[in-house]
Amino acid sequence: MLVDHFPLLGLRLRTPRLELRLPSSAELATLAEVAAGGIHAPDVMPFLVPWTDRPPAEIARGVVQHHWLRLGNWSPQDWSLNLTVFHAGEVVGQQTISAHDLAVIREVHTGSWLGRRHQGQGIGTEMRAAVLRLAFAGLDADEAVSGAFEDNPASHAVSRKLGYRPDGVNRHVVRDAMVIEHRMRLTRSAWERQRTISVTIDGLAPCLPMFGIGTA
Repeated sequence: MLVDHFPLLGLRLRTPRLELRLPSSAELATLAEVAAGGIHAPDVMPFLVPWTDRPPAEIARGVVQHHWLRLGNWSPQDWSLNLTVFHAGEVVGQQTISAHDLAVIREVHTGSWLGRRHQGQGIGTEMRAAVLRLAFAGLDADEAVSGAFEDNPASHAVSRKLGYRPDGVNRHVVRDAMVIEHRMRLTRSAWERQRTISVTIDGLAPCLPMFGIGTA
């Protein structure tokens, strides 16, 4: 079976309302359609790379290509796991967790997006909590880092709710204008004090070598 050669296909994260996992081909198509249907208002850009500033068909194709690219370029020293998020069986968005040299640096980065009609329901908090559980309890990370622009209060609210603390700022150019990114950092001790959302993880053990943890 394919999962025997690529065990990430068997990884499952579950919260009281959500399931996070790699999608099937049909589910990837649905994810692409969710993105093409809209993630944010046209007058804002929450992403450092403005990949949503394209026609819907190109946005959808980009989601598919990015999914395949990340899996195709995977290595234990440099990986980015784009998990599809399901709410009541419906594809609603994507939650990413990534790391470089995790076994040495013990730091992960997270990012995410939700289709607009699924926002404002607490889903963003729950899906971030799922990958934080994977990072700290499953992969033995010491810290998790996230970031959002000044005009993205929803992302900042999720970070604060989950125990992150300010970690400085970065300046970027997006849409030919300067934007300020506020970095947020979560330590293992802060996560242990703050965690309130139940998360279960299945299928992790055979994946650990792919994350650079343990040996193949």
